[in-house]
Amino acid sequence: MKKIYTLSEVADLLGKSKETLRRWDNSGKLTAVREPMSNYRVYRKEQLKIFDELDFLFNTEDSGNQIKPDRDYSVLELFAGAGGLAIGLEKAGLKCIALNEIDHWAAETLRINRPNWKVIEADIRDVSFKDHEGKIDVVTGGFPCQAFSYAGKKLGLKDARGTLFYEFARIVNETKPLLCIGENVRGLLNHDGGRTLRGMKSILDEIGYKPLDEKILKAIFYKVPQKRERLILVGIRKDIDIDFGFPKPYNKVYNLKDALKAGELYSTDVQESEGTKYPKRKKEILTKIPPGGYWRDLPLKLQKEYMQKSFYLGGGKTGMARRISWDEPSLTLTCSPAQKQTERCHPDETRPFTVKEYARIQTFPDDWKFAGSVSQRYKQIGNAVPVNLAKEIGYSIVKFLNTTYKEYQLSDRNQLAMAFE
Repeated sequence: MKKIYTLSEVADLLGKSKETLRRWDNSGKLTAVREPMSNYRVYRKEQLKIFDELDFLFNTEDSGNQIKPDRDYSVLELFAGAGGLAIGLEKAGLKCIALNEIDHWAAETLRINRPNWKVIEADIRDVSFKDHEGKIDVVTGGFPCQAFSYAGKKLGLKDARGTLFYEFARIVNETKPLLCIGENVRGLLNHDGGRTLRGMKSILDEIGYKPLDEKILKAIFYKVPQKRERLILVGIRKDIDIDFGFPKPYNKVYNLKDALKAGELYSTDVQESEGTKYPKRKKEILTKIPPGGYWRDLPLKLQKEYMQKSFYLGGGKTGMARRISWDEPSLTLTCSPAQKQTERCHPDETRPFTVKEYARIQTFPDDWKFAGSVSQRYKQIGNAVPVNLAKEIGYSIVKFLNTTYKEYQLSDRNQLAMAFE
């Protein structure tokens, strides 16, 4: 069992920057221990007991979240992308009865891999699901983060017209599922000073759903070898008095080696596949970066050349000219692996991760095929919810639905619809 945590690991655990932890160290709020040889700041596990959100580190029973559905449960997925969320929910035992996606190549990916899925390739603004009222248990969707027009102190559904969250809420209102789950980037927390998220919750309240406090789930604690975070917004239909429990995190954190080499996550080494390349000068510079390093590991002259104006600005910018090491999780993948400021360089070779490597870091199954050009495939994978994270969310959904059907003594969904009219 791990007893010592590095500054970087504690920053990841708490969702804080390394600079914040250094300030805490200097102020005495959380005092680091200095390693004798390197003088690096580290923390003893016992020191982390002061943080309630890290209780899972001290839970010796890492039994997981797995639970089997008592019956078939139906999911309608909006903004489905390349299927990361849908595959995870499927692995948890949920049935996707329809998926909506506007991007042609992402929709093609869904059709290629799951011919039995009903994939609706269309602008969500042109789609109605009124015929599914009372037939859906859960509506899910990764709606984009857009600001609203405010009319008065409390935002209503009509005020959100023109945004894609309006379409998400409209379809929830049309189908009246027991549960709706939206996912987004962490930045939604502070978007427009937090008003966007408050507006979304007030809209859910207006259409008959109790919005829970939003939750940031860190993928590295859910068997994903990547430092990715997703904001999860849950709404429970107000006539249902059942709690929803978010998935418990796991103690073990997987790294890049777990993603790309044979081991617990995958039974074989990653297959060769297509991938993009760095421009010649960028490759020359990145060649000088060691595994786990970034632009500050370059000679000063090259730092200034590579960073240009950013060299003189504040902040660590640790994602720039970054080479991932085998023994750490990947940084969050982006839609374009060679773009500046978000380099994710292979540990041994001076190149971006390939498409297959990208997919593994997002925990897609090896047999999941992506349609379109190389750049379109990168985009689909970079936008996806990590499959293993989605599976754990799926278990939470199954537990909620099992409890709901049991507590209300309902034999099928139609009875449930009638019971709550």
